[in-house]
Amino acid sequence: MPLRTLFVAIALALAACSGGDRTEASATPGAGEVNVYSHRHYDTDQQLFDSFSQATGIRVNVVTASADELITRLENEGAASPADVLITVDAGRLHRARSRGLLQPIRSDALEANVPTHLRDRDGHWFGLTQRARVIFYHKDRVDPATISGYGDLAHPRFAGRILVRSSESVYNQSLLAAIIAHQGEDAAAAWARGVVANLARNPSGGDTDQVKAMVAGAGDLAVANTYYVVRLAQSQDPEEVRVFEQVGVLFPEQTGNGTHVNVSGAGVTAHAPNRANAIALLEFLSGDEAQGLFASAGGEYPVKEGVAWAPALQAWGTFRADTLDLTRLGELNDAAVRVFDRAGWR
Repeated sequence: MPLRTLFVAIALALAACSGGDRTEASATPGAGEVNVYSHRHYDTDQQLFDSFSQATGIRVNVVTASADELITRLENEGAASPADVLITVDAGRLHRARSRGLLQPIRSDALEANVPTHLRDRDGHWFGLTQRARVIFYHKDRVDPATISGYGDLAHPRFAGRILVRSSESVYNQSLLAAIIAHQGEDAAAAWARGVVANLARNPSGGDTDQVKAMVAGAGDLAVANTYYVVRLAQSQDPEEVRVFEQVGVLFPEQTGNGTHVNVSGAGVTAHAPNRANAIALLEFLSGDEAQGLFASAGGEYPVKEGVAWAPALQAWGTFRADTLDLTRLGELNDAAVRVFDRAGWR
């Protein structure tokens, strides 16, 4: 797969602030390149790579593909891999990369200050860069939000034939169920999964945005989706997508319990990174104010760094209490989640 390269001018700014005396390595001013394997495919990321290059003189080379393809590629390339950084979505996938020996631990004051402990690997193999809350959307004309307080309500018989959610093959659903297992145990999670299957409005089909659009079209009344998908409807230039957004309300589950489930997109330095110092510098940049602000304003994702403003649509929904479960657990319990889904008949 060809590398896409970005060439911009040399500057020294980032090297001077790349993590203090606890950062293991700092980028040399104006030095070389950094090779990124990324599952993310957003214009926002390209803008940030440009800004990083302008600030440091480090050329950013990007390969984009699915997470599974990138992980397989890293395994096949082994020590000969040119990759320095793996960027993907979902802590479960990041844990998978770590468990296969594809990421190395790093230490950085900047990353540890910017990324809360529960949003990064406990040993420094990966760091969250953006947050996504997995919430319940409801049709404003057909659902009283006061009747729902948590994910458990989705399994209640009163919602029979009214739930829209994507396949169990979705890593987002796998991580949500892994969080439920972590908090409540596998038996309770299995009972919940069976209840949701019994309440499905249709067989799971499509992505998160499809669930919300189907709800507005009348296929169901409640949809489970990540917040940023619906923010993008609000930001769309298509009047029909904006109309969809205007008809749905958002409910943040578990506000009196463990808090709303959140996941991350994140990154780690690859095990055989040939440009290790530049890789650390890029991760530090992506966790800083400029990058976090763009992730939030343009991408509709929640920043991981505290104090960074949210997108207007997210601000309009208000604040919420997020689950602070160590996201490493999502990867550790992924196999259990898949097993529970299979037994529940959630396809």
